[in-house]
Amino acid sequence: MSIQATIEEKLQALAPVFLAVENESHRHNVPANSETHFKVTLVSERLEGLMPVKRHQQVYALLADELAGPVHALALHLYTPAEWQASGQSRPDSPDCRGGSKS
Repeated sequence: MSIQATIEEKLQALAPVFLAVENESHRHNVPANSETHFKVTLVSERLEGLMPVKRHQQVYALLADELAGPVHALALHLYTPAEWQASGQSRPDSPDCRGGSKS
C-alpha cells in the first residue's frame, strides 16, 4: 500500500466529511516517485471545539509511524464543516520549495 493510501486510511478514524491527501513530493528536491511531502485537507465534526494545536495533535497521533519514517513534511488544513463552508471550501496553496537544488 502506498504511503498516501495509508494516510487516507488512517485519517478515516476522524470520520471526515471531506478528505484530500495530496502528494506534493514532486515539488521538492527528492527522487522521482517519492512519498515524502503531503498536504492534507480534512473536514470533520470531530474537530468541533478543538484549538488548532489539538487538531494537529490528533492527526500526528494517527500518523505517528509515517511521521517517524518516510514522511518528511505534512501540511495540515483542518476544518469543522462550518469553517469549511465559511472558507468557500478552499484551502491555501502550498508554497514553492525553497530547499536545495540538484542542479
